[in-house]
Amino acid sequence: MRIARFSIDGNVAFGAVEGEGAIDSGDLVLDIIKGIPYTDFELSGTKVPLKKVRLLPPVLPNKVVAVGRNYAEHAAEMGGEVPDAPITFFKPTTSVIGSGDAIEYPSFSEELHHEAELAVVIGRMCREVPRERVKDVVFGYTCANDVTARDVQRRESQWARAKGFDTSCPLGPWVETEVDPGNLAVQATVNGEQRQLGRTSDMVRSVEDLVVHITQAMTLLPGDVILTGTPAGVGPLHVGDEVAVTIEGIGTLTNKVIKRG
Repeated sequence: MRIARFSIDGNVAFGAVEGEGAIDSGDLVLDIIKGIPYTDFELSGTKVPLKKVRLLPPVLPNKVVAVGRNYAEHAAEMGGEVPDAPITFFKPTTSVIGSGDAIEYPSFSEELHHEAELAVVIGRMCREVPRERVKDVVFGYTCANDVTARDVQRRESQWARAKGFDTSCPLGPWVETEVDPGNLAVQATVNGEQRQLGRTSDMVRSVEDLVVHITQAMTLLPGDVILTGTPAGVGPLHVGDEVAVTIEGIGTLTNKVIKRG
């Protein structure tokens, strides 16, 4: 099931996406969910065309835990090796935007890069999750773009500014609850030109590995997000570019880059 978060007439709600086709095609409708989707929920039967609503980030996470260098070829293109243990860092909630929202080019950077990633959405509070229970705590999956100020990342030993600036974490367009994350194609295009193409089967550490590792240290809450790393092919973004992240079985997240002003 695809679960979207949206606003209409000043109200925010969740809805189950029905139909097939592009977001702006007019072929998709939302069946509004009663309440929030992390527990057992009911569909209201009230349906609205998706093109008549504004899509929001599919979740508002308490925290986004991101993982670096989880694809060997990406580690190599960044001039490093796969680390002995996962590299983890945070992206703040203020970095999160939805599909169709603008990525604001930060004034302190001259080298902005895209990073297409599979995002894991947590569905229940959890800590110290054993491998056999990972599926029980995952709500679903969405597309992510770990937008990075690469020049700042090189200059600063901590990545808080390079990867945590406002609008640096596009998520969307919705959460898919029934996809198997083990072998999905992950693609990024810029202005229609393919830049990245990989598969989640190439991840050094699987979704199960990452959930186990992260929850050894911290409690994850419903709506929290784990970014699982990016395949090779990261590259520059410029003001005016349109970047799209497409993940097989989930959908396409699209954002335009604008000048921060």
